[in-house]
Amino acid sequence: MQTPKDIRVSSWAELNDVIFYQAWDEELGRYRTPYAFRGLSDTDYDLKTSLIRLGGPYAQLEGALLRNFKKYAHRDTSPGDSIWNWLAVAQHHGLPTRLLDWTNSAYVAMHFATINLDKIVVDGAIWCVDVRKIQQWMPPKVRAVLSEQSANFFQVDMLGRVSSTLAEFDNLSPDPFVLFFDPPNLDDRITNQYALFSTMSSPTAVLDQWMADKPEIFQRIIIPAALKWEVRDKLDLINITERVLFPGLDGLCGWLKRYYSPRTQAVKPHVEP
Repeated sequence: MQTPKDIRVSSWAELNDVIFYQAWDEELGRYRTPYAFRGLSDTDYDLKTSLIRLGGPYAQLEGALLRNFKKYAHRDTSPGDSIWNWLAVAQHHGLPTRLLDWTNSAYVAMHFATINLDKIVVDGAIWCVDVRKIQQWMPPKVRAVLSEQSANFFQVDMLGRVSSTLAEFDNLSPDPFVLFFDPPNLDDRITNQYALFSTMSSPTAVLDQWMADKPEIFQRIIIPAALKWEVRDKLDLINITERVLFPGLDGLCGWLKRYYSPRTQAVKPHVEP
C-alpha cells in the first residue's frame, strides 16, 4: 500500500527530523506537534477497525457487542455510563469496536512500528494525522464543542455533549467525519502510552479511504526494514519498551523475550557513519 504522502526515511536522524518538522508553534513559543500518531509494523496494513475486521454483518452486530459487553462486564469496569466510556473500555480490553488506537507520542508510535520481530524484515509505517485540519469536515455542532474548550481533541464528557448514542452520532452528518478523543484514565497503560482513540461517524467507514482525497491532513512515515533494528535498539536505550508501555509482568516478559531474541540477518542492517 502506498499513499501520496509517504515519506521514506533513511536514518534515525532523518526519522527524528521528520517527526518534529513544523512542530514549532510560533504563537506559543513552544514545540507542539499537531499530529496524532499510529505505528504499524507493515506498510501493507490499512486503517480498518477491529469491528470491520470481524467480518459478517459487523455494522449490525456493533450494538449487540456493546450491549452484551455492558451486561457481562463488572459493574465498576467503566468510569461512567456514557457510551463513550464503554466504547473506550471495550476497545482497551480487546472487544471489536469502531475505534482505532493512536498516541500523542511519535516515539510510542515508533515502538509499535518495530515491536513485532516477525515483521522486522518488512517496512513499517507511522501514520500522522493533523487533528486540527480534520476539524473542517466536522459538523458545526461538533466543531463548536471543541472551539468552546479551545481543544484539538475531545474528552469523554465533551463527547457526551455531542451525542449520547452511536445512532445519534452517526446521524449528525450525511457524510462521514472523524474525531479524536482522550480515553478515560483506565490504567497505567493508557497513561504511559499517551493514548488517543479515533472514531468515525459510521461503523463501515475506513479512515485511510476517507483521507485518500484529503492529502493535506496526513502523512505516512516509512521506516525501511533495513533501519528497523537500529530504531528498535535506540528506542530500548531511551526506555520506550514494553516494560514501560505495558506495566506489569506481561509487559516485563514481553520486553525480555524481545530484548534477548537473536537478531535476524535477513535484512542488511543500516549503520550510520
